[in-house]
Amino acid sequence: MKNFHANGKCPIRDVLSRLGDKWSMLVLVTLEANGTMRFRDIHNAIADISQRMLTVTLRILEADGLVSRKVYAEVPPRVEYQLTRTGESLMPHIRTLVDWAMQHMPEIVESREGH
Repeated sequence: MKNFHANGKCPIRDVLSRLGDKWSMLVLVTLEANGTMRFRDIHNAIADISQRMLTVTLRILEADGLVSRKVYAEVPPRVEYQLTRTGESLMPHIRTLVDWAMQHMPEIVESREGH
C-alpha cells in the first residue's frame, strides 16, 4: 500500500495544489494555444480573471518553471509570457484531462442535476 503523507515531499499534493486552483490550467492552455502572449492578451483571453489574480497566477507558474517572463527595455515596458520546456512537457497531460472533461461534461452535468 502506498501512503501519501503530508511531509512536504509528496509530489502529488505539491503539483496538484499548484495546478488545481481556479486559473493555472486556463493560463497554461491559453499560452499553449496562442504561443507567446502579453499580459493584456492573456487577460482578454480569460475574460473573467482579475488582473491581480492573473498576476499572482503568472508569478506562481513562473516560480514553478512552467512559464517564462521576458521584459523588454522599452517605454512603456513590454512583457511577454510563454511556456517553458517544462510547461510544454506538461501540456499533453493537461490536454488529456481537458479532452476527458469535454467528453464527459454532459453526463457530469446530468449527475449534478440529479443530486
